[in-house]
Amino acid sequence: MLEFFSASTRTVNAARGISECMETALGNDVKNCDLIFINASIGHNLSELTAQAKKLAPDAVVVASSCCGIIGKEGVSESMKDIAIMAVRGKEFTEAHSDGIYGHNSYEKCLATAQDLYSKNKSINMIYFLASGIDIDNDLCIAAIEKVFGTEVTVFGATSSDNMRGVISYQAVDSAVFEHGVFLVGFADPTLVVDTQATHGFVAIGEPMTVTKSDGYKIIELDGKPAWTEYLNRLGLPDSATCGDSIPIGALAEELSPALAKEYGNKHILRVVTSHEDNTILYSVSVKEGTKLWLTKRDEELIFNEMDRMVNSMSDRNKGKKIVAVFHADCLARGRFLFNRVLKEELVNRMQHPFLENGECPPWLGMYGFGEFAKLGGKNTYHNYTTALYAIYRK
Repeated sequence: MLEFFSASTRTVNAARGISECMETALGNDVKNCDLIFINASIGHNLSELTAQAKKLAPDAVVVASSCCGIIGKEGVSESMKDIAIMAVRGKEFTEAHSDGIYGHNSYEKCLATAQDLYSKNKSINMIYFLASGIDIDNDLCIAAIEKVFGTEVTVFGATSSDNMRGVISYQAVDSAVFEHGVFLVGFADPTLVVDTQATHGFVAIGEPMTVTKSDGYKIIELDGKPAWTEYLNRLGLPDSATCGDSIPIGALAEELSPALAKEYGNKHILRVVTSHEDNTILYSVSVKEGTKLWLTKRDEELIFNEMDRMVNSMSDRNKGKKIVAVFHADCLARGRFLFNRVLKEELVNRMQHPFLENGECPPWLGMYGFGEFAKLGGKNTYHNYTTALYAIYRK
């Protein structure tokens, strides 16, 4: 039976920070740990973090990711030196990973990784997914996992990020650190279930652009013009602008069906542009020619209202179940680049409050990343610019 424990800290010294987190989470028995998730801001070296974790808990599997800030049960922090962990005791899990995942081979890499995971444990019913947040086709990742495990498995997790520059992000498994890696952690505890949901709160504006030429996850032309140049032009940014300039203001919206829009609380699902090759946009999912894409603006009232609706819906769906942990992926553009500190902390407080038991927050591991995975319309779905919560309950 799996047990979850979490802690977070802000510290310059990586070894001291991991030691503090593990002692806070696990008490005096830090060696008694089987799995450790680490989220760390880009200012930390993942090798140092994983090495210290393995030193304290030699038998544990350690998986780690870079991010643009963390959210734990202690609250939210977005410095360059944040660390958060989720420690797990119990044997009902399996890990598999691969290196060298990109947009052009996302399906093949995830298929091989999922097959490896399945060969180790066929009883897995939920999978934590973490991959590079730059140059990856996330819809194909989901399709590959479902090819092996079926559509019944719940995929949740995130894509790693840097400090919102879209230059480089990191993933790690034990001592190995990757720039374009993917890891899957499958849970097979039959007493556990996971409930996932996401929300963003942005509003589509203006006239849409039309994808007039594409190749899989690459947008080559928008409205018959070179895609990256036209995208910057619509944003009012100069040709010299980078992805880091566009991410806070450049969410692209795809229209949802009426049924999905009603569930989502929004007429559109959003996409982020984290990379480009000359004038070709590397999109986060496969995109068909003829797809209409809107620019968006944030709506603070809608963000808070939809957040309240989401967490209350999750609480209502799971009455009578014992919550044991919450994993959480948040878009980095919803953090300090979107809100000032007061609003950000209020948002997290309202997010966590419905999950409190006797005034205590459950073990909680959140990160500000480039993308989020949560179900929509009963299907595993990739999102951008959302808050996505993954609440794990004991049946």
